[in-house]
Amino acid sequence: MTVDRPFLSEEGEALIGLVREIAGGELAPRVDEYEAGRRFPRELFKVLGRAGLLGLPYPEEHGGGGVPYELYLQVLEELAARWLAVAEGVSVHSLACYPLAAFGTDTQRKQLLPDMLGGELLGAYCLSEPHSGSDAAALSTRASLAHDGYVVSGTKAWITHAGQADFYNVFVRTGGPGPAGISCLLADAATPGIEAQAPEKTMGLRSSTVAQVVFDGAVVPPDRLIGEDGRGFKIALSALDGGRLGIAACAIGLAQAAMDYAAGYAREREQFGRPIAEFQGVGFMLADMATQIAAGRALYLHAARLRDAGRPHTAEAAKAKLFCTDTAMRVTTDAVQVLGGAGYVCDHPVERYMREAKVLQIFEGTNQIQRLVISRSL
Repeated sequence: MTVDRPFLSEEGEALIGLVREIAGGELAPRVDEYEAGRRFPRELFKVLGRAGLLGLPYPEEHGGGGVPYELYLQVLEELAARWLAVAEGVSVHSLACYPLAAFGTDTQRKQLLPDMLGGELLGAYCLSEPHSGSDAAALSTRASLAHDGYVVSGTKAWITHAGQADFYNVFVRTGGPGPAGISCLLADAATPGIEAQAPEKTMGLRSSTVAQVVFDGAVVPPDRLIGEDGRGFKIALSALDGGRLGIAACAIGLAQAAMDYAAGYAREREQFGRPIAEFQGVGFMLADMATQIAAGRALYLHAARLRDAGRPHTAEAAKAKLFCTDTAMRVTTDAVQVLGGAGYVCDHPVERYMREAKVLQIFEGTNQIQRLVISRSL
């Protein structure tokens, strides 16, 4: 990446240096093979975990890295510039740890969080269902309290890490209709009655396993209820603030990679006796890319600073997710255009970047939902 990060502390610079080393040495050599083969890089998540990168924004006392969200998001950006599916996976894992970290009891955190943050376990976040995506409050997966625990039945959809995760945060209906009837459970993936379905055949992020997860009478112990009964929807919305910032950072990393590649190509590719970068039509496209990326980075960092300061940031997270992912779509499309016909073939990574950018406008709340969140805040 060509990004200069002038405001990092000495510790922050060392962390970014470590991430760049891992991204260049471990991620970059594998991305093309794994994406082409739709192969999930489980072993790389173990590498990242052992380097302390799967629990960065959580307290050190529980096994996390204790770093500000502002720094954690820049780590995601660096990873996304090399391999978006891995960066998105780290973001999802962090999201899956949030309900326990923020709403669990002291006993739950002490018992469960160190293993979740330590690097050996991988998490998934089960909110969406086949018939309740944007309308998450309409979810129908039900959990009934029996003598031995919560008996969970229903189907979750579009679950990143389905079949690969070691634990699932599952939002279930324990009461009546609407948000007040929803609770949050933390389930071990090996629980009988939990079964991941065949992975979806996605347009991009092909090395990221996404699938439905079926709960067929799975029994989750009663001490795995996170927060109070009926508080699950509030937990879900709170978690999404951080998740949307994670996706915003991933989007900027992807856009940066696309611009860097397009600019390098434009300096080397000659037409009419000179590099195409010297033609205003191409040069202005690159200038717009650089400006949009810089604006998106500033926007997500601003929201992260609000979060680190303990200030409200729901609307700012929505703005960042909206702008940064729209930017990624626009920049990757233009990067393909800069390469012309070469951009449309798999010999160059920009066609993959363009395919990957599309989903960033959809998950963690579609960009239409982000506009709804922002407009309501006004």
